[in-house]
Amino acid sequence: MKKQLMLLLLPLMVWVASCQPAGDKDDRPLIVVTTGMIADATRAIVGEHARVEALMGPGVDPHLYKATQGDLALLRSADIIVYNGLHLEGKMQEVFDQLAKSTTVFNLSDGLDTSQFIVTSLRNDLPTYDPHIWFDVALWSKAIDQLCPQLCKAIGLDSCTESGLAYTERLHSLNQWVSDTLATIPDRNRVLITSHDAFEYFGRAYQFEVIGLQGISTAAEFGLKDITDMVNLISDRRIPAVFIESSVSEKSIRSVMQGCKSKGHDVALGGTLFSDAMGAEGTAEGTYPGMVRHNVMLLLHALQTSSTP
Repeated sequence: MKKQLMLLLLPLMVWVASCQPAGDKDDRPLIVVTTGMIADATRAIVGEHARVEALMGPGVDPHLYKATQGDLALLRSADIIVYNGLHLEGKMQEVFDQLAKSTTVFNLSDGLDTSQFIVTSLRNDLPTYDPHIWFDVALWSKAIDQLCPQLCKAIGLDSCTESGLAYTERLHSLNQWVSDTLATIPDRNRVLITSHDAFEYFGRAYQFEVIGLQGISTAAEFGLKDITDMVNLISDRRIPAVFIESSVSEKSIRSVMQGCKSKGHDVALGGTLFSDAMGAEGTAEGTYPGMVRHNVMLLLHALQTSSTP
């Protein structure tokens, strides 16, 4: 009898359950961004008003990144997409252009004057720009300043949030701290040598000579001559330290160090810089300001001492 009663009540129980609101459903707008640097700024801007998901996590090289089917599904489900632009995301540009027909898409670099970009080459008289704009903290701050009101409007807010304004103010202070801290490094030591040429904006903003074994993209190839030329440069100028990058193989820099040692110059490994990706989530380096501070302190400790003339 009880069994028959349960069978009769089951449809009613299912109907009642279906009428209950889903407690874990999140109806906030979904913002999908490409890099951790953009995610950090976006989360600061929108706060609890939207969800933010980043496609590329710690250690992911955006130059070599290939979107998975899951990534593409996430992009299609997004209400808003934010990406760096200037071909940092490579072939994904076609995906963004297609999604822009039905989704709000922000190209972060579009908000900046092209005169502020570093030209890397000319193709058919058209410039190709260096995409690593976040290494100039003042320039990055301008990009975030311009993104804030647009992003807030897209999620239904009247103006840039207080948290967004506070974030950009923090970037202004960070830029001054970087300049003041690096000012103590001797001029002859202000040479930044890394795996790929990602730090040109940093060099321009803070007066460093930047030398990368590869070009602005890690997809660029290098050969024995490139390594030999760099070994000779470091040894001849007695440069005290070289650096590896968190998102790039350290093999090439290790080869350079061995070459320098064979020429009688024991160049130091200054440490691991965060270049195209931030540190692990939950760490200081997992935020943009923390990433910048980490890099600056590594440079300070490795290059502040005088090298042998």
